[in-house]
Amino acid sequence: MAGGRPAPERADAARNRRRILDAAAAIVAGQGPEALTMNAVAHASGIGVGTVYRRFGDVQQLIYALLDDRELRFQEAFLGGPPPLGPDAPPAERLRAFLHALTDRIVDQRQLLLAGEVASPLTRYASGPYTAMHTHVTTLVGRIRPGADAGLLAHLLLAPLTPSLICHLTADRGRTPREIKDGLDELLAASGLRPTPDGP
Repeated sequence: MAGGRPAPERADAARNRRRILDAAAAIVAGQGPEALTMNAVAHASGIGVGTVYRRFGDVQQLIYALLDDRELRFQEAFLGGPPPLGPDAPPAERLRAFLHALTDRIVDQRQLLLAGEVASPLTRYASGPYTAMHTHVTTLVGRIRPGADAGLLAHLLLAPLTPSLICHLTADRGRTPREIKDGLDELLAASGLRPTPDGP
């Protein structure tokens, strides 16, 4: 460590980390989080199990690393990606696009996200990813409806988008992502946050 900063990751270490994460994600997507073991990841990635353990410690830490990796990609999309999710779109359009993209992310990664939620449900609201999403939604709501309690509205808009509820709606109730998005649009319309044809 120099000057208070960690040393840059070596190129081969970065490649190994990527291979391990991609292999773990494929196992979760194909077989569910219960199939995720360090031995399975080592076999799927072609990397020694000792290296997998040294990098991630145990399965729970590997799950958190997967969540962090996917969250970073999502944040890059809504903070700096193309509109309407990213900048250069009216705030109401960005808010709607964000909620729709978050729905897709949870549906696509529900097994992994649910595993993280079950492991530590109440820490969600103090986590970095939730804080980043809440700050983003608060900012957009504040621009659409100046004077509103934007922070509270942001929590309420994010509340339906928990992995457990999305899993229940899709797996147990047979709801489609399109139906969930339509429901979110109705919530936005009822709260005066739905984009209009001419923008807010």
